[in-house]
Amino acid sequence: MALLINDDCTACDACKPVCPNDAISVGELIYVIDPLRCTECVGAEDEPQCKLVCPADCIVQNPDFVETPEQLTEKYQGLHG
Repeated sequence: MALLINDDCTACDACKPVCPNDAISVGELIYVIDPLRCTECVGAEDEPQCKLVCPADCIVQNPDFVETPEQLTEKYQGLHG
């Protein structure tokens, strides 16, 4: 599954620099995660780094992008060759 930043985001910028896939960007009011680039850090880390550093606890599963660990690994490999 890709992750999603909800409206509790404080736009603190803690999440963006730790994303290994450059999936996080500044939106109009809050940060957003590109579900086509988010692998929940599968392939790079043991757990999603953005969730670890988020002080607002506003990063949740994106129900519109359900993926298996194998699919996430494949996506990561496609992004990083």
